[in-house]
Amino acid sequence: MNTLLEQYETHWPTTVGKAFLCDRVVLHGKDLHHQLGSWPWFKLYCFSLMGRELPDNQLKLLNFLWLATSYPDPSIWPNHIVSLAATTRSTPSLALMAGLSVSEATIYGRRPEKVALDFFYRGQKALEQGQTLEQIVDAELAQGKVIYGYGRPLAKLDERIPHTLALIRSLGLAEGKHLKFALAVYRYLKQSKGLSMNIVAINSSLAADIGLSPDEFQLLMTPCFIAGMTPCYIDARDKPQGAFFPIRCDSVVYAGQKPRSW
Repeated sequence: MNTLLEQYETHWPTTVGKAFLCDRVVLHGKDLHHQLGSWPWFKLYCFSLMGRELPDNQLKLLNFLWLATSYPDPSIWPNHIVSLAATTRSTPSLALMAGLSVSEATIYGRRPEKVALDFFYRGQKALEQGQTLEQIVDAELAQGKVIYGYGRPLAKLDERIPHTLALIRSLGLAEGKHLKFALAVYRYLKQSKGLSMNIVAINSSLAADIGLSPDEFQLLMTPCFIAGMTPCYIDARDKPQGAFFPIRCDSVVYAGQKPRSW
């Protein structure tokens, strides 16, 4: 007898919320339409996943993290998939969800932010316990771990960083200890290994200063590519079907093994 599952057989205990149809809808103890109905959607989204209301300056920062990554460029891999779906006349929902599903990739997507946030929490704690920054970074690298947020294969400067730093200064969020730790890590890695810094280090350290958990931050950032995906979908949808970068077979350059019998 599976007593654990039997606890859930006839009901679902939750404090998240409930829709009392024909009456009201409750989200984290607040009435969705009466108490939250005037909120901007982004503020509601943050409240829905965190269960708490964030200050306006933190909301403006997190909103900008979405805005700053809304690239309408079909050569970016998630957008590429959205455009490919549109050129086959897929529906918007299927195309956008296909793009979002690959945006969790380790090399360019949401996973590095979660891992980076965990590192900044652990690194700052170790720093406060008396370890030097050099010891913390070297120990992480010695374990074969990647310190996400440092190094960007296509560019020396992540164009989002100057705008984000300017914004946090205006919002009074530039003095957080995790951000300062992230910048110190950059200076050390730049000097010792010639690595640059990308937006993952900035965003994740700011999330740590706000107090987001790695899971909260991953949930928060999951939809952030959507505003860049949508114009890519429309652009490919409005062109001839199948016209998104069709490649002839004889255009493929192959230098591998010659055809052989199996």
